[in-house]
Amino acid sequence: MKSIKKYILALTIVSGTLNSCKHDLNEIVYSDVTEQTYKYENAYAAMGIVYANIRTLFGHTNYYMIQETTSDELVMPANASGWDDGGIFKRMHQHIWNSENPQLLNMWNSLYRGVINANRVIEQLNEGKVPAPSGVSKEALIAEMRSARAFFYWLILDNFGDAPLVTITTTALPDKALRKDIYNFVVNELNESIPNLNEVTGTPMHGRFNKWAAKALLANVYLNAKVYANEDKWTDCITQCNDIINSNKYRLEDNFRDVFKTLNEGSPEIVFAIPFDENRGGGFFVFMFSWHAALRDKFLMQSTPWGAGSAKAVPQFIDTYDADDKRLGDTWLMGQQFAADGTTPLKGSYDLAGKNLVFTKELPDGLYTGEAEGYRMNKFEVKNGARFDLNNDFPFFRYAQVLLMKAECLARTGNAGEAAVLVSQVRSRNFTDQAKATVTAAALQANSRYQYGYVENYKVVDPGNTAVVQLGGLLDELGWEFAWEAHRRRDDIRFGVFTTKSWLSHKPQGDNRAVFMIPQVAINSNPKLK
Repeated sequence: MKSIKKYILALTIVSGTLNSCKHDLNEIVYSDVTEQTYKYENAYAAMGIVYANIRTLFGHTNYYMIQETTSDELVMPANASGWDDGGIFKRMHQHIWNSENPQLLNMWNSLYRGVINANRVIEQLNEGKVPAPSGVSKEALIAEMRSARAFFYWLILDNFGDAPLVTITTTALPDKALRKDIYNFVVNELNESIPNLNEVTGTPMHGRFNKWAAKALLANVYLNAKVYANEDKWTDCITQCNDIINSNKYRLEDNFRDVFKTLNEGSPEIVFAIPFDENRGGGFFVFMFSWHAALRDKFLMQSTPWGAGSAKAVPQFIDTYDADDKRLGDTWLMGQQFAADGTTPLKGSYDLAGKNLVFTKELPDGLYTGEAEGYRMNKFEVKNGARFDLNNDFPFFRYAQVLLMKAECLARTGNAGEAAVLVSQVRSRNFTDQAKATVTAAALQANSRYQYGYVENYKVVDPGNTAVVQLGGLLDELGWEFAWEAHRRRDDIRFGVFTTKSWLSHKPQGDNRAVFMIPQVAINSNPKLK
């Protein structure tokens, strides 16, 4: 379609994805249409590749499961159906990953593809090569793309720390920028872009950065500023949250599960969604790597989950729930499983061959389990007749998070009582007994319910670090609300447990594990990244 050598080469320099035995970088032109001659007629089509790239983050070997399985919430152990895969999943759980773990390269490539595409579209908009639609200013579209680029850079600084900061299309080898410099760039980009962003919600802006989605992003950046830049930005985070709250554009769903149902694009709770479609926009197939293959008959699916499944709950995390909290059953698939008729028991295929399939909570460790051990994903609805890809949109930012970000910042600035009101508001829909839904300041400030410790043969054999988790009750609340939503690693880091506590087969491996190393392939392509 156009000469894209400089963009592909720029990606190669950053991510090292070009494979050439001869190292021949001479351009081969396959079309007479070049960047200079191609005529763009639809700005949204040109911008769409930036958003479409986000969908690549949600596989089992990319950003999504990295955030979950390095935390104290999920684990992906091997079992009789496989899932060892050269140890790539257990290394994430044990925090002994290295620069050659494929998950890190996949995440790196996905994030920098997003950056490079955003850089290209911003330049095209600035140069007038992509015309703005009638009634929409060029400045608004550029602000939207700058916000999307800031989103990718937020995830880069969050996961990799120091990394290249590239804002133009170039073939030059980029230097590595400091994490704090990337943080400052993201904050400045968002603060400059937000005034020009659309305030419209609903279908026209679904899956795109409007003003409120950008404010939710900025609130997240401020919430973690202490980690990124050693700066307290609690009041700045509250300001962004208040703007979203006071806009009256969003509200909590009455029913928790409605946020995650198959056709959830109209949810009033979702502030920024990643749109998925089983036919036109795949990439979200969480049930395929969590569920047992037998569950195909429970939902009359057109695709069969992989083996006995792998992604499952860490039992110590499950033990933190209140038994009366509806989020327990709404988030985790547990107990005996039946076919679609509701009466025919599903059977195991491996160590439980011919026996009833009953998902149990306990795990012997985080390395190898029985085929039915461990609670599975139940948060995102899997419709009857589901294909490989789900239709559910992923709620990357939602109103419940806005309320709980504000609550956390209030608690950290001496206003735990006000924080408790917000937390109780989020809890309310999940308890029949509203007295149980109400929490106190003291409960949020108490130690976490999580019984940390290293597990062997189903038992904690080494408690490890037993220090009190400050605001541990609030960390628990975040876990119950946002399991399976790629929050937990970041929350664990912010609350000081990620590199200090033990869980299942994980023991602390040092503070440097709070970020991931740059993939070796990228370093081989660009020694400046060492």
